[in-house]
Amino acid sequence: MTPPAVMRGRLIEARDVVKSFGQTPALHGASVATGQGEILAVMGPSGSGKSTLLHCLAGIFQPDQGEVWFDGQRLDTLDEAERTRLRRTVFGFVFQFGQLVPELTSADNVALPLLLNRASRKAAYTTADAWLDRLGIGDKAANRTGELSGGEAQRVAVARALALGPKVIFADEPTGSLDSLTGEKVMDLLTGLSREAGTTVVLVTHDARVAAYADRVVMVRDGLVSADLGVVAEQVSAAKAVR
Repeated sequence: MTPPAVMRGRLIEARDVVKSFGQTPALHGASVATGQGEILAVMGPSGSGKSTLLHCLAGIFQPDQGEVWFDGQRLDTLDEAERTRLRRTVFGFVFQFGQLVPELTSADNVALPLLLNRASRKAAYTTADAWLDRLGIGDKAANRTGELSGGEAQRVAVARALALGPKVIFADEPTGSLDSLTGEKVMDLLTGLSREAGTTVVLVTHDARVAAYADRVVMVRDGLVSADLGVVAEQVSAAKAVR
């Protein structure tokens, strides 16, 4: 039988997800779905559960209850090895502080996931150099990422995510450590290149200016996904108008 997620054309979906950390509840039955090529922004105040939801969608956290579907299969019931394989091959990640290896060069950081997927060294570094060029930092390929500015390092993180050719990119506050101008440049690159490749993006942010890059915005409040954005919708609309 074809899973409902496929019948509705949804690439990734959380259904009534519950997640707690010890005695602290984070999600109380959250449900959200997004389709192939869509850029979805997940907004909410600190502690609302939006990052936990993203981590459940990415298979990093397993929900205590509920279901997570990806491309027609139950993600939450896969074993750790299978979920790790998905994260290594079809999911890309961009986090607030990049999570790069500071002792490695920019090219090393981008090539590393490709090498872990058994690409040849030549192919991995050719791909890494190409993506760094596309992101305007080809001249930083030999620099250790610990020596880069915040904006440069975040571009390396975007290059690393896109170099895999992922089906989904999960971005958790990708501009949170950047000034507004640099953040806009990073978002232009991330969303522009993702649209070009038809990549789905799930973007967690508290910033309406960042959410304005998305096709659709949902709000997480008290561990639930709400369609009632209220004043947030007005802020996002205003940010889109400015852009």
